[in-house]
Amino acid sequence: MSDETIVRLQTHRKNVERYLRLLETALTDVEQQYVEKRLAEEGSAMDQLSLQMAGAANAFHKTCNHPPSGKR
Repeated sequence: MSDETIVRLQTHRKNVERYLRLLETALTDVEQQYVEKRLAEEGSAMDQLSLQMAGAANAFHKTCNHPPSGKR
């Protein structure tokens, strides 16, 4: 996992925490809808990063477990 990916995940996590705290405060309906939308977007971004990391990890493990043909 690259340093950039780690930083991006941490940033999304912090944003999620901030939005959850905001939802515990007194908000207008419009503000609450906005925060809920942003919360969903942050969650989606985290899911996408997680899928990318899982795909990269799977590709890495396949490469490590299966040497190039002719070298077994």
